[in-house]
Amino acid sequence: MRRFSAEYLEYTREGMWEGGREALADLSCGDRERVLDVACGTGEFTRVLVEETGPDATVIGVDADADLLAVAREGTSVSASYAAGDATRLPVRDDAVDLAACQALLVNLPEPADAVRELARVSGDRIAAVEPNNAEVAVSSTVEAEADLEREAREAYLAGVDTNVALGDRVRSLFAETGLVDVRTRRYLHEKRTAPPYAEPALESAARKASGAGLDDHRAELREVLSPAAYDDLRRRWREMGRDVVAAMRDREYERVELVPFEVTVGRVR
Repeated sequence: MRRFSAEYLEYTREGMWEGGREALADLSCGDRERVLDVACGTGEFTRVLVEETGPDATVIGVDADADLLAVAREGTSVSASYAAGDATRLPVRDDAVDLAACQALLVNLPEPADAVRELARVSGDRIAAVEPNNAEVAVSSTVEAEADLEREAREAYLAGVDTNVALGDRVRSLFAETGLVDVRTRRYLHEKRTAPPYAEPALESAARKASGAGLDDHRAELREVLSPAAYDDLRRRWREMGRDVVAAMRDREYERVELVPFEVTVGRVR
C-alpha cells in the first residue's frame, strides 16, 4: 500500500465535503449505529461520518500508520475513536458494524479486491468506497502553461504508478464481483480553488513548483515512463511554470481551480 504524510493528506483533502454531501446519501448515515472508516489517515472522512450519523452512533477510524492516527486523535470528536489496523486484515469481527467505508483507499492498493472483501466481512449491512478518478482531473489556471503541464505530468504518472489511481469509476464492478447487491454510484466533484488572499499551503505549493520539489515527489513513477532526458525537460518546464506562479501570486493575480472527480459507490452485503 502506498503511504502518505499527514501534511499531504491534509492539503489534498482540504475543503472536501464542505458542501455537496448529497453524494453520501446512499450510505444512509442517519440510520447507522456502528460505522468503521477504514484507512482513515488523519481522520477527515471519519469526522464527516460523525457529523452525518446520529448522536448515538459509534464511529471508529482504523489505519495502519501510527503517525497519521496521532494526528487524527488530535482533531477527534467525542463521538469518534481510532484504532490501529491494516485494511486487508481488520482487527474487527465478522458483521461488527452496519457500515464499513473508506475514502481514497482502493486506488492505493495493488489488489483492491482484497480490501473490498474485508470491508464486506466486517459489515452486516453496507460498505462504501469514495474513490477518485485521477484520469479525469481538470485544472484551469491564470498561468498559461500550468494546465497543460499538469496534464502532461499526470498522464505520465498514471502510466508509471503501480496501482490504479484512476479506479473510481471501476469500483462498481469490484463490488459486484464481491457479491454485493443494490450497488449504487454517485459522483462528487472536489473543487480546490486558489485565489487571493493566498493561504500558507498554497504559497508552499507554489514554492515547491518553482523548485521542482513537487514534481520530484513522483520522480520514481514518472521515470517509469519518461527517459532521463524527457524527465529533465519536463522538470525544467515545470520549474519555469512554478516561477510564473510565484510571480503572479506576488502581484495577487494568480488563480487556479482543480476539479477532482470522486465516485461514491455503495453496496449491500447479502
